[in-house]
Amino acid sequence: MNAYKTGKYRNVFKEIGKTDEEINKRLEEIVNTFFYDENERIYHEAENGTGYLTDTGNNDARTEGMSYGMMMCVQLDKQEEFDRIWKWAKTYMFMDEGENEGYFAWSCQTDGTKNAYGPAPDGEEFFAMALFFASHRWGDREGIFEYSKEAKELLKACLHKGQDGRVGTTMWNLENHQILFVPGSTFTDPSYHLPHFYELFAEWAYEEDRDFFKKAAEVSRKYLVTACDKNTGLCSEYAHFDGKPVSEDLPWGNFGDFFSDAYRTAANIGLDAEWFGNDEGQLEIPLKQMRFFGTDLEACRCAYKVDGTALDRPVLHPVGLLATIAQSALAIEYSEEAESDFAEAKKWVEWFWNQPLRKGVRRYYDNCLYLFAFLALSGNYRIW
Repeated sequence: MNAYKTGKYRNVFKEIGKTDEEINKRLEEIVNTFFYDENERIYHEAENGTGYLTDTGNNDARTEGMSYGMMMCVQLDKQEEFDRIWKWAKTYMFMDEGENEGYFAWSCQTDGTKNAYGPAPDGEEFFAMALFFASHRWGDREGIFEYSKEAKELLKACLHKGQDGRVGTTMWNLENHQILFVPGSTFTDPSYHLPHFYELFAEWAYEEDRDFFKKAAEVSRKYLVTACDKNTGLCSEYAHFDGKPVSEDLPWGNFGDFFSDAYRTAANIGLDAEWFGNDEGQLEIPLKQMRFFGTDLEACRCAYKVDGTALDRPVLHPVGLLATIAQSALAIEYSEEAESDFAEAKKWVEWFWNQPLRKGVRRYYDNCLYLFAFLALSGNYRIW
């Protein structure tokens, strides 16, 4: 662990016996399907040197997917596709007036028409991190392609809205250092907590914002311990600042259970373990989840309350759930004392290896999580 200092990234697929040739071939196939296959791709080129990722289940483009696409591209050294996605986001999603000035509209039609004028903070986090990486990997250019400036300005907006005459609301609670579900909300989303990003923001953001992000990294690691059940390791999609699930029904549904958003939490913990290895107790969570789901994948077919009570509704994104649990294996290293733990992690990585990309109208979210997991487990999800 702690690739930030060592520069070394685990290839867990090799640890379970896959060869470099097998891994590289599989990655190439996944990338070609995701970006270029006429029937299955998520990425599409558009006019004026732009491109977008579409949520195939909702037929829109979301900051979640757009920022994910940029992160994938910088990891894969695809600068042309990166620039196309970023230009589309800045052209159609970016808001340059009103209370959300400086943020991105979370959903647009694929012709660029905004479906909403509110942001979703997970998009801003990934936009900023991908832009910093692009700056370091490819160098800054001019205008919107001065990547590092764009990242700094975005993070500045996230922390300084509503201050010094600025309109709007911040994306973080400035008192407790927790990211908000949306600006102005009174709760958070555990899967938005990305301490491994905040560690880097603390180095690369504007100097006035660095101390905040350093504290946010520490807070988020501790928060994940409270948000994830001590026995099952499961967390809710939305949770209060003390970690308790949001129990009240919201206008758009109930999100106090372990469901789609929440799957990402274990994957985030795994990547944080890989990059930094700082443990506030959160590194125990992936193994708890693995053991909760047990010896076969049938337990991954229904939704759950965070205490493990099964719910009478199916999982919407089963491939995504498998992918994120597999990615969380990065938090579990081999040692003689923990040989059984490593065997548990290997089992999930093997299951993931044998799982193809999802097909059909719901493939967007699953396959985004799938590609991230494959990058991470092959040692190709790196700090740039």
